Amino acid sequence: MPSARLVTRPFLLNWASTFFLLLAIGTLLPVLPLYAKGPLEQTGVGIGLAVAAASPTAFLAQPLAGRLGDRHGRRLLVAGGGLVAALSMAAYPGADSLATLVGLRLLTGAGEALVLVGTATVVNDLTPDERRGEALSLYSLAVWGGLAAGPLLGELALGDGRYDAVWLAAAACALAGGLLGLSVPETRPAAATTVAPVPGRLLHRAAVLPGLALAATMIGFAGFAAFVPLYARELGMGGAGPVFTVNALVVVTIRSLGRRIPDRAGPKRTATLALVLVGAGFALVAGLDSPTGLYAGTIVLATGQALVFPALMTLAVSGAPARERSGVVGTFSAFADLGFAVGAVTLGAVEAGVGAIGVFAVAACLAATGLVPLGRVPARSPVPTPAVADAPP
Repeated sequence: MPSARLVTRPFLLNWASTFFLLLAIGTLLPVLPLYAKGPLEQTGVGIGLAVAAASPTAFLAQPLAGRLGDRHGRRLLVAGGGLVAALSMAAYPGADSLATLVGLRLLTGAGEALVLVGTATVVNDLTPDERRGEALSLYSLAVWGGLAAGPLLGELALGDGRYDAVWLAAAACALAGGLLGLSVPETRPAAATTVAPVPGRLLHRAAVLPGLALAATMIGFAGFAAFVPLYARELGMGGAGPVFTVNALVVVTIRSLGRRIPDRAGPKRTATLALVLVGAGFALVAGLDSPTGLYAGTIVLATGQALVFPALMTLAVSGAPARERSGVVGTFSAFADLGFAVGAVTLGAVEAGVGAIGVFAVAACLAATGLVPLGRVPARSPVPTPAVADAPP
């Protein structure tokens, strides 16, 4: 039986909104560590805090955003989150201390949480069950497309130290994503408008084990995001922008050409392979200690990253009915931010003690721990998806 078309007008609008938010985040990635180390005169843990400060509020806000999306719809999350992120980034030029920057980054994390829960739920609402992994792979091209282009935009805007230009460019991108969110049609299933969400449940059980596996990979990626910009310069490279771009381009390529891998190989098997590749990538970076090793490890790491998100989210979403779907997405996404926040701070302490090589070695070990909760995820059949309330083709 032929499957329904995936790439519809709502899908494209949602994709574009996601892309612009992640373009804003990517613009900040290579610049925040430099700003923390230079103008703010921070080291190790301080640099990690500057990078990861958005994650605690994103972690806390995403389960709440999930419940909000189940009660009041997805469009509110997408448009409102873009506006919150844009306003917070526009205030970065006034951040003349680490405390001020961290405060603004916390607000950025709240906006990021709303958008990512909203847009990821829209994709799941629109997707046939048998093609969920493929649709999530296509959706994630917006995430990694933004992360691929963002660092280049950030370093271009930075030039010889134009930090304010970077912050305002990121704010403009986030605002564009929020405005596009106003055009995303409401996709909350019609059944959810007449059946109340399950009360008293902040973290959705179906997403906890897949979320813990995702967190294991995100701990290491936090170290990658925070310390590769500094490590690249230690190796005599001109900057980390090309490394972030290679990482994102590998993810984009695999999720484009191999977008059906999670559906065909099975999400649990795909996630297992992905966790092994993430660990192997970090081990290469740590073991070779050279520009060649950095690029080779990034390619292997990115291959794992390309597969882990669609596979694990497919496992999470398949364990719950549609009326609870935004809550599942919110819980699953929250674990990504939990891992990123824990990783940036704890690996910041590792970097202060033993340097960047120690960061990547620890990250390789931590990725393997994700296999433990993954092994406990039960085999599931997807819960059928009802028609959405308002999703024109």
